[in-house]
Amino acid sequence: MPMDRFYIGPYDKNSGLVNAVKPFYLNDKAFQFLNNAYQWRDSVRKRFGSRWLGNTQQSTRLRVLVGTTAAVSGNFTVNVRTFTGDAALPLNIGQMFSVGTTLFTVFQAAGSTKTTGTATATYDTATGVIVITGNNTNPLTSVYFYPALPVMGFVDYENGGDEFDLTIAFDTHFSYLYNNGTIGWERIAAEVTPGAAIWAGSNSQFFWGYSSNGINAFDYDVYVTNYNQAEKMRVLSEVATVPTWDFFYPQIQDVATGGTPTLTIYLQSARMIIPFKNRLLVFGTFELETTTAPVTTLRSYPFRMRWSQEGSPLAADAWRQDIPGKGSGLDNELNEAFTSVKFVKDRLIVFCETATFEVAYQDNQLRPFQLRQINNEYGAESTFSVVGFDRYALAIGDVGVMACTGANVERIDNSIPDEVFKIHQINGGIERVFGIRDYFTEMAYWTFPDETATSVFPYPKKVLVYNYATNTWAFNDDSFTAFGYFQPTTGVTWDSTEVTWDDDVSWDSGSNKALFRNVIAGNQEGWTMLIDRDDTTNAPALQITNLTVSAFSNVTITAIDYNMKVGDYFYLSGITGTGNLTDLNGTIQAIRTQDPSDANTFTFIAFQPDGITPILLAGTYSGGGTLTRVSNIQIATKAFNFYATKGYNASVNQVNFLVDATTGGKILVDWFISNSDNSMVKDSGRPFGNGSLLGTSVLQTSPYVRENFEATQAQLWHQLYINAQGNYIQLGLYFDDILSRDEAVRIADFRLYAMIFVASRTGSLR
Repeated sequence: MPMDRFYIGPYDKNSGLVNAVKPFYLNDKAFQFLNNAYQWRDSVRKRFGSRWLGNTQQSTRLRVLVGTTAAVSGNFTVNVRTFTGDAALPLNIGQMFSVGTTLFTVFQAAGSTKTTGTATATYDTATGVIVITGNNTNPLTSVYFYPALPVMGFVDYENGGDEFDLTIAFDTHFSYLYNNGTIGWERIAAEVTPGAAIWAGSNSQFFWGYSSNGINAFDYDVYVTNYNQAEKMRVLSEVATVPTWDFFYPQIQDVATGGTPTLTIYLQSARMIIPFKNRLLVFGTFELETTTAPVTTLRSYPFRMRWSQEGSPLAADAWRQDIPGKGSGLDNELNEAFTSVKFVKDRLIVFCETATFEVAYQDNQLRPFQLRQINNEYGAESTFSVVGFDRYALAIGDVGVMACTGANVERIDNSIPDEVFKIHQINGGIERVFGIRDYFTEMAYWTFPDETATSVFPYPKKVLVYNYATNTWAFNDDSFTAFGYFQPTTGVTWDSTEVTWDDDVSWDSGSNKALFRNVIAGNQEGWTMLIDRDDTTNAPALQITNLTVSAFSNVTITAIDYNMKVGDYFYLSGITGTGNLTDLNGTIQAIRTQDPSDANTFTFIAFQPDGITPILLAGTYSGGGTLTRVSNIQIATKAFNFYATKGYNASVNQVNFLVDATTGGKILVDWFISNSDNSMVKDSGRPFGNGSLLGTSVLQTSPYVRENFEATQAQLWHQLYINAQGNYIQLGLYFDDILSRDEAVRIADFRLYAMIFVASRTGSLR
């Protein structure tokens, strides 16, 4: 019977992830699964990667300068709680100190630390005292403390310049600015009032901030809240050119003279702060009321908005509702909590859990704003899920992903209608949803905890990826806590001392240029990294706190809040120690066992890249090691039958793939027949093979050696021969255990432009 050829491509607006219908009902270019890959510019591409801000882990982690080593001996002693002024600072296993290139890892509650150099250190997690000795090779050297607290937000700091904005990073206790001189994060410790530079909050109370007017019209101050009822809001101002924190605690009402006891009211905190029409607005307030009796009460008004006077919100009477023309407020008519706000052009959209409003400006000094309801069914549950665009704002609601144009609110996730219901609801799951727009990739990302989250592993494990140019969806496996924007003041240049030729850097990428507006992400251990579509790998983002070996190849790793699952793959690097522990560097391993009650420890068997031959290990770990998540592409196509409308089964003998040429790239091509989930490749015996299947089922994306012209081609047509016959034939593209452990595959890109199925009809459908 003659063979027919069916071309599938390009992957455009009709592709992406669609799981609203059965696989055989999908559009030819849609996918049942699209994990760690996404539709991008008429192709399907491997997920975005990430990279460090500098060339070492010290330059990318949130850190606190705690002093300088002695002039001659290089010795050092400090109490980190006393030095930082934070009596409640967590002191935990998993924290780290550095002196130059020497790392001191805290792996036990009291006693010595792991040390990558010749110096030694002891640390007590009960008192916070670090003692470093034998450090004469590093005299007069800065000592940094790495609290290893989760990243809780990034806020733009407009410092008056017109070239770029600075980025303030937050963990649960401190704030940080990136210092290009020391090449790393530095804590913002300056404060007008003692304690203003120290925060408190849970690991689900993220930081919201906005730049607005200060005392003077030319001031650019940052107003910040983490919506903790026990915490006052803050304002960051330049005091003598030094960014300095102070409490932002405006008075709303004063005690009237004479008569019965009346109220003095202060604005303690709010969920959101945003400037609008030359005033500062807050939504969802905590207000401290004091009577002349005196009785003090902290009241919560989640459905209340307040505003300041025109001009400076820092004036003593700027928020006074008892002075006409100054501040005031109103409650929404539904008494429903405000959850988020975002501008759409010059309109301020306010979301509640199941409703959406607009803050409408009116030329009335006594009542300058009113709330107009846009929709009474759709809103946003997650404060940080709202992503702004010029014509609409996207938000994660309780029943879907919503788009608000200012005129109406409607769902845009009809292709994946059930995914929003998989967001974990407990342990602050709703609060952990965090969104961002990536202008470089024309994408929006939302990090969220999925249905596998627990009280032990509460942090996000997934990223929902939305291509707003083509209205297509995908998922990534990632553990990010927060997103923001970051503009480096210098780029990667030919004479860079930070990046070498051996580093995995795309030299012509726009994201490597100075002042490029990168998306920055932070995780649960205080690591930060830049999202980069042109990078093929994830950045190292977990510290190995401890590593022990037993029975030669069995390895136990302690990595605080590592947030992965059994079967996940990771790349090891930076390990120092005695014996042959360094043989683990550059290898890819997989989690074998984990205790569901322990967020910090897992085990694996150390294998060579073949996944079969053990690495016989012995020695003691000295520190410095990092874990890098290895992403497994998982793609499932439509279930194809090109003859179904005529009542025939289909046979597919060959599939041709148009892919970008890579160096060493590969992917496994599996197939599934007649709506069965049985893998034909696995059933044939891969990876060991039993002779029932010809070929390897591996699609090679690097040039064939015997094809001379392929070495210079940018794209390649490569084919695989399969033996598939049935009602429907569905392809699965993924990395199995062999490919997941291959370093060449890890660093290679993958980009699919089209497929050609070589098929024929067979017997009647039945």
